[in-house]
Amino acid sequence: MGKVAIIVFFLAGVALILIANTLSNLLSHKSDNPAKREPYESGMKTIGPTWIRFRVGYYLFALIFLIFDVEIIFLVPWSVVFKKMGAVALIDIIIFLAILGLGLIYALKKRALKWV
Repeated sequence: MGKVAIIVFFLAGVALILIANTLSNLLSHKSDNPAKREPYESGMKTIGPTWIRFRVGYYLFALIFLIFDVEIIFLVPWSVVFKKMGAVALIDIIIFLAILGLGLIYALKKRALKWV
């Protein structure tokens, strides 16, 4: 029964995507205005070249933020079951936070958090 349910959900998802895209193409207003193809940011015309390379430091900063954002996702369910699990849950979260702390120390030593 499990395999059938997965296949049904997959096919339903594909069907919904195809239906939504088809309806969007059929019902939407078409316009060939050249101004629609110009790059903009926040509704304003760009100043300077629009296809520039960003420093890799910005991506590292975003990835480190993402890591600690995911940490919060794991801390919320842990806090819900903490009383039921007791010391095991405490040891697990201490190990988890220690690993993340080591990652933060590594990032600080590599100056990944230096905003330039």
